[in-house]
Amino acid sequence: MSAELVRRARAVQKNAYCPYSKFRVGAALEAADGRVYVGTNVESASYGLTICAERMAIGAAVADGARGFSRIVVATEVDPPASPCGACRQLLAEFGLDLEVIAVGPKTERRWVLRDLLPDAFARATLAK
Repeated sequence: MSAELVRRARAVQKNAYCPYSKFRVGAALEAADGRVYVGTNVESASYGLTICAERMAIGAAVADGARGFSRIVVATEVDPPASPCGACRQLLAEFGLDLEVIAVGPKTERRWVLRDLLPDAFARATLAK
């Protein structure tokens, strides 16, 4: 399924709206039940309103009722491929730190588990104390 997720992330990456950064990103998020949700970055002249591809994919998944995720592929046009930004890491952590994160560039691929990208995460368990 990883190849299919890469294909979906690269396909949606082409639809990025990034007139300012010119940095196209596509994301394909696999739910625990196998459904796949995609997102792409959407920039705004008011930079703080920009939406990352990963957060757009999470929003689509949540809107469809998904809450558990197994992995996400993030496609960029750079090598080594870029990992999710801090805000995306934090929102992904809301749904579990065991998420497999795969970043793909034109020639290379990198893999992590979310907990390694966001050590000592501020998560649901933090609020339960």
